Amino acid sequence: MSQEGNQKKQQVAHPYLMGNFAPVTKTTPPISVRYSGRIPKQLHGGMYVRNGGNPITNSDLGRSAHWFDGDGMLTGVWFDSSATDPTQPSPHFVNQFILTDLAISSFENESLRIPILPSIATLVNPLARLIVIVWSIFRAAILVLLSHFPGSQQVIKRISVANTSILYHDGRALATCESGPPIRVQLPGLETVGWFTGHEAEGDYVNKYEKKEPGFGGTGLNSWMREWTTGHPKVDPETGEMLLFHCNFMAPFVHYSVVPKENTTSQRLLNAPVPRCSGGKMMHDFGVSKHHTVILDLPLTLSPFNLLHNKPVVAYEPDKPSRFGVFPRRDPSAVRWFETAGCSIFHTANTWDEFDSEGDVAAVNMLTCRLTSASLVFSAGNIQPPPHPNHKDLNQHRRMSFFAKYDEDEEIKDVEQLAPEEKTPLLANSATTSTSTAPTPLILDDDEEQCRLYYYRFSLSPSPTNKITHQFALTTIPFEFPTLSPHTEMRHARYIYGCSTTNASFGAALGKATKIDVIVKADTHTLLTHAQQNAPESVTGAVDTRSIQIVLASIDANDPIRAFQLPPKHYAQEARFVPAANPTSEDDGYLLFYVFDESQLDEAGNCTEDAKSELWVLDARDMRSVVCKVELPTRVPYGLHGNWFSEGMIKEQRAVEKLRSMPSKSETTQGGSARERVIRMVG
Repeated sequence: MSQEGNQKKQQVAHPYLMGNFAPVTKTTPPISVRYSGRIPKQLHGGMYVRNGGNPITNSDLGRSAHWFDGDGMLTGVWFDSSATDPTQPSPHFVNQFILTDLAISSFENESLRIPILPSIATLVNPLARLIVIVWSIFRAAILVLLSHFPGSQQVIKRISVANTSILYHDGRALATCESGPPIRVQLPGLETVGWFTGHEAEGDYVNKYEKKEPGFGGTGLNSWMREWTTGHPKVDPETGEMLLFHCNFMAPFVHYSVVPKENTTSQRLLNAPVPRCSGGKMMHDFGVSKHHTVILDLPLTLSPFNLLHNKPVVAYEPDKPSRFGVFPRRDPSAVRWFETAGCSIFHTANTWDEFDSEGDVAAVNMLTCRLTSASLVFSAGNIQPPPHPNHKDLNQHRRMSFFAKYDEDEEIKDVEQLAPEEKTPLLANSATTSTSTAPTPLILDDDEEQCRLYYYRFSLSPSPTNKITHQFALTTIPFEFPTLSPHTEMRHARYIYGCSTTNASFGAALGKATKIDVIVKADTHTLLTHAQQNAPESVTGAVDTRSIQIVLASIDANDPIRAFQLPPKHYAQEARFVPAANPTSEDDGYLLFYVFDESQLDEAGNCTEDAKSELWVLDARDMRSVVCKVELPTRVPYGLHGNWFSEGMIKEQRAVEKLRSMPSKSETTQGGSARERVIRMVG
């Protein structure tokens, strides 16, 4: 094969840069689109928006890349009123890059072949050489420094790509990511306003004579690190308070903030330290009830100091305990730490207080999506996960596809061959020229690759020891990306919705990342009642032990677990629950999610130029009826988290004085020319 041919193969080898993981380069202002079915009344005037990584600098497709990387891109469907009939909605599609400092710099410097920040894949790879990691960090520092030189149109002050989630608080829509503070965007056009400091956002219409107070991070040399904010802030639906934590790798490691709505008596709390955290961690989410907050200090470390111990920057150590810090909402100094078996948790589903007969909080309960490994962190970067410490070496001499499993006769079966519609080559070795013959990682035993809807109960009794009285799974089926009715947030929700897969082993689902073909509804009240009658084994037990196939086959209308399976070759993204305008029950509402038909991929697993996605609206009560499908003008890459914004939220947004804009193509100064030469050198 020619050198050009080899280069072309190399450029399409990374599974998270091809198929429907591949970035979309075109942005679209709000345009009218077609739909089939009926649009429920409660959607009229509102908007569904989903965030996700979409790398701008992407000419080197064979580079190290991770699904968590990429510049933030918002993709939304706005159910505006029809111009011809104001009583009927007219869906509009819009997608826009979030113009962070990094995004604007990437657009400005077209000679960059790879993103400014090092890929998470580089930081988590146990085989990455120290010199590669150091150079990646040094290169990023050079590019950030050059942005301060003459000729640069955007100074890089914050290193966040804002690609994780989006929420609404006190008149602002805010996009989030762990590497910086939230950034404000404007609905429905999804234009970027500016960074939110905890007081105001850059670009807000504010009183210029008002004294500016320190925001997230406070002041000092390392204040920029203390700004790093969870991708999942929580907003109390009753008080309007927004709760956030900020995690970095310098002691005390975690700070905590509560931002009230303006013109309320609630006091602002910024940068309060959470005592006795064990170190720098990859913290993604946390739990919040009406009266308490739960910080997740898990054995998934994130610290450059790991390099001093011959470990990658991101390392999973499940032999160390999982720690949960529970404290009153406004008093992190009163934290009580609970310890149990090591695990990894990226998303919490529901947190609520439990009261005793005198009306005092006796315990805090939490539902999470609990993983028994951190394989997702590695596989989403096309890296073979390190072996689990408790892994039983079964058939170690036999190499298997990542989608393979053992049957009762211990014969190897390849699910890729059993499911020909699965075209995207996942976890292929990027150095090989054929995805069909590429060596792939061994699949781990399913007990080591669980991701289940899991229940914890933290007792707050005045005991000298802190005790987790209950810890077990509600169901054994894969369960991730949870959502619930916003009316039940911070209280005990009956129904939790999530994403699942028909693969027998969740090891395959982890490798597939967002390749979701099942949407699940769990009746947690019923499942916890069953647990009281027949208590599962602590830590490893489960209330409902049925497989996803048995759940899908159930025709019982009162089944505590209901599941909707997508048609063959169709894959969904995270669903978002939208309640009815006047709901008659907690599940009276709809689930909104993007769907992609992979029959649009070519034989090599790449998307055709005219590939398109749809937005589906599923009845959350029967988990059967797709009442509406909105046809989109382009595809929506598999991404992360979305949210629903009502018509009232859109109308009540705060005034904006200035929006961020794309960099111009004007000629640079002499200093800028020298800067451009250095940028071309570092690539």
